[in-house]
Amino acid sequence: MATYEEIITVVVRFVETAGAAIMVLGGAAAVIAASPGLLRAATRAKTYIDLRANLGRAILLGLEVLIVADIIRTILVDPTPQSVLVLGAIVVIRVLLSFSLEVEMDGVWPWNRWRLSEAPRSTRPPDAR
Repeated sequence: MATYEEIITVVVRFVETAGAAIMVLGGAAAVIAASPGLLRAATRAKTYIDLRANLGRAILLGLEVLIVADIIRTILVDPTPQSVLVLGAIVVIRVLLSFSLEVEMDGVWPWNRWRLSEAPRSTRPPDAR
């Protein structure tokens, strides 16, 4: 019979695999969906913006799932002060990466998104919707 740690390790590996799969499959789906638009000159610019946004969304979702795996591992498998510090560093790095991806996709900080809905379309950042 499997031990508690072995079961949790399998669960963590499954969650990590899911996070990686989300990034890979989401990225592939974004590229496949954008391919027809990228081939036509008339739609290339808008399709490129949409592709970047969809790739960013896939990466963000994958990173969030990977953070869940790190939290599970730290809390249930190896709750030492050193592992908690490593988890904290990983979470900070991934959160900063997530923020930078969101700014890249939306053109504004997440807490300023409300301004996009109030700004006239002509004054919005180029990637804003």
